[in-house]
Amino acid sequence: MKPITIIKNRSDIGAGTRGSDLGVDAIEIAAINQQNSFFNEHPHIDIPTHNETIYNKNFLKTEHRIGFVLEQCRRVCNAVSTVLKDNKFPLILSGDHSSAFGSLAGIQHAQPNKSLGVIWVDAHADLHSPLSSPSGNVHGMPLAAALGYNNETLAVNEVNEKTHQLWDELKKVGGDRAKVAPEHLIFFGVRDTEEPENKVMEENNIKNYPVHEIRHRGLSLCIAEALEKLSAVDSIYISFDVDSLDCDLISKGTGTPVSKGFDVDEVVAIIQQIIASQKVIGLEVTEVNPLLDNKGNRMAEAAFEVIHRLFQKK
Repeated sequence: MKPITIIKNRSDIGAGTRGSDLGVDAIEIAAINQQNSFFNEHPHIDIPTHNETIYNKNFLKTEHRIGFVLEQCRRVCNAVSTVLKDNKFPLILSGDHSSAFGSLAGIQHAQPNKSLGVIWVDAHADLHSPLSSPSGNVHGMPLAAALGYNNETLAVNEVNEKTHQLWDELKKVGGDRAKVAPEHLIFFGVRDTEEPENKVMEENNIKNYPVHEIRHRGLSLCIAEALEKLSAVDSIYISFDVDSLDCDLISKGTGTPVSKGFDVDEVVAIIQQIIASQKVIGLEVTEVNPLLDNKGNRMAEAAFEVIHRLFQKK
C-alpha cells in the first residue's frame, strides 16, 4: 500500500444532531489512551469547516445547509485530489457522512478518465436528495449526488430554485459526470432505509449485502462476489460509517445508531479482503459522535481498532 496521508474533516453540518465534529479527536484520544503512535506516524491535512453556521437562524433551511456542504465538499475534493496526485493513500476521518461526496469528487478530479467502484459499509443507503429526504439532513444524500440523481419521481418535498441550483452545483464538484455508476456501488450492512431509497436500489439493481446474508452465506463468498462485480473498475473507494456496527454490542456513539449490525471483526475482515484486491484508492471512517456515546468513548475506540488493525505495521 502507498504511504498514508490522514485527512481530518471535522465538519458536522450535514448531520441532524451535533457532536460528530468531535469524532475525529475522539478517535485520536482512543489511540493516545492506548499509547499508540499511529497519528504521529503519518502526515495529516486539517480541513477548515463551516460548523459555526449551525448558529445561523436559517440553518434548518435545506438550501442553507446544502450551500455550506457544497463548500465543504469542494475543500475535501481538493484535499483528496492533492493526496492522490502526490501518490499517497488518503485515510479520511470525517465528522458526518455528507462530505463523503467530496472524497468521491476528489478521486474523479485526480483520475478523470478512470472508473471507480464504491464499497459503502453503512446501516443507511444515503440515497436521498433534497426532493426525497424526510429530514433534509445532507448526510443522507451523498450517494444520490455521486450517482447524479435528483429523485424527481420520488419527491416528497417541494424544493425551491436555489436548492435545485446548489444541488446541481454539488453534483458537478470534481467533474461534470457522475462519480460512480449504480452497477459499481455495493452496500454492506444497510438495514435502515426509507421507501424512496428502496426504490432507487431496486430500480438500479444496487446490491446490498445485509449482515444476516453475510453470516449465512459466508463473508469471503460475499466479498468475492462483490469484487467480481467490480472487476472492470480501475479503483475502489471504501466508506466505513460506524453506524454499520451493532449499536447494542458496541455503543450508541453515532448520530443514527441501528441494532443488529456488524461487530468489529467483521468490518475489519470486509475491508481487509477488499484492500487485498489492490484496487483500493482511499478509505473513509465517519460518523463517530462521542456526545451520544453511552459507553464512554467506546465507538471511537472501535473505529480506531478498525484503523489500527488495517494499517498496523507487520
